[in-house]
Amino acid sequence: MSNRNNTADTTGALTDAGISPNKKTFLQSLTEDWWAVILGTIIIATVLYLTNNGTVISLPAFKWANSEDLLGKILSASNLLLIVEMGAVFLALASIAIGLSGGSIARFAGGFALIYFLAIVSFIIGGNKSVSYFGLEYVVFALLIGITLGNLIKLPSWLKEAVRSEFYIKTGLVILGTTILSADLIKAGLPGIIQAVIVVTVVWFFSMWLSRKLKVDDEFGVILASAVSICGVSAAIVAAGAINGDKRKLSYVTTLVLIMAIPMMIILPWAVKYFHIPEVIGGAWLGGTLDTTATVTAAGDLVGPIAVKAGVIAKFSQNVFIGVAAFFIAIWWAYKKPKGEDGVPFKAERPGLKIVWERFPKFVLGFVAASLVFSFLLSPTIAKSVGPTLNGLRTVWFAIAFISIGMEAKFSSLVKLQGGKPAFTFVTAQIFNIFWTLLWSYILFGGYLFPIPDFK
Repeated sequence: MSNRNNTADTTGALTDAGISPNKKTFLQSLTEDWWAVILGTIIIATVLYLTNNGTVISLPAFKWANSEDLLGKILSASNLLLIVEMGAVFLALASIAIGLSGGSIARFAGGFALIYFLAIVSFIIGGNKSVSYFGLEYVVFALLIGITLGNLIKLPSWLKEAVRSEFYIKTGLVILGTTILSADLIKAGLPGIIQAVIVVTVVWFFSMWLSRKLKVDDEFGVILASAVSICGVSAAIVAAGAINGDKRKLSYVTTLVLIMAIPMMIILPWAVKYFHIPEVIGGAWLGGTLDTTATVTAAGDLVGPIAVKAGVIAKFSQNVFIGVAAFFIAIWWAYKKPKGEDGVPFKAERPGLKIVWERFPKFVLGFVAASLVFSFLLSPTIAKSVGPTLNGLRTVWFAIAFISIGMEAKFSSLVKLQGGKPAFTFVTAQIFNIFWTLLWSYILFGGYLFPIPDFK
């Protein structure tokens, strides 16, 4: 009997490679969570060391407006060289993990090279000015490319060896921890903090309640609730990683987030103007409901500069809760009594500290550690100087992960997944989120409890 929540599943090595458990070396027995922490730490430490020693780290450019930009900037020899160099570094790091854990580096290298190339294609498409204007980011194209390939061809074994979405996601998430700074929460001020706490908590539990009412399984419910309540794709990735969630469900939720983001970016700014909502309140509303800082900024621009500032600050407040949510979701999920395929609970395992530790996703520790180091141990100047580089490297890991997720997901199963109930849950929860956040934006930023923030 197979069980996705079984301890053995969540603590398996990055690749078993036919090695019997009693003959594995220490390195071969490390889980992909630990390898993600190791690789993420190496990347963060290297960037800090090089930057601190005055070395300028150049990353490839992907933003372009016309064919002249595309040919002269993106496809220039110097930019292509940067792309190749970055791919070589990523391949070397990932190959270390694969090789030391007993996998085939030769097969992995070929598959990884192809996935990396497709990830770069998604960045180039998403980097077009006209495409990004409509809120379409690299995530959309990475998923579409992966799903198209995964559904049109049978993946060869050498490519399957490199399709390791969870490994890539978790490595990216460890790096993401460097951007979740306590200073951002302090900057948001008391109104932003209170709004983030109330919105995230209430919307998360409402989404979970609705999921259970509609008989959507808890695994799906957790990913949906986190995406709606915190910050969309990033929160969905963190939640899925924290519970070792089904990659098809993560792909499904990511698609829903991206589909909903486009009309919300247009309708919400229009509503702010049509109903004469004060700009600071409108900005806080946008920051609490739209899923990324980029979409908040784009929507805020349609309202005004004060809306942009209020929106970004409100979004920063919610982003900080990614780490908190991941930690508590992981502990709660680890304590849940596992069930077999027939729904009958296993009697052999009773939740205890040992079981919780075995099931607890170790990458969360790396994520939290990175956040604490960058919040309290490093000076704000150093943290700010390495931020763009680490963020750029993190998005590449995510793009590789989404190509892999797409390859693993069968489109037919995405369409049929639980009869459309998860989609209905997501849309309903998002509508609740819109009105609930608007109410608290008025209360907290409208001068009722606190002075109206001066963002001029």
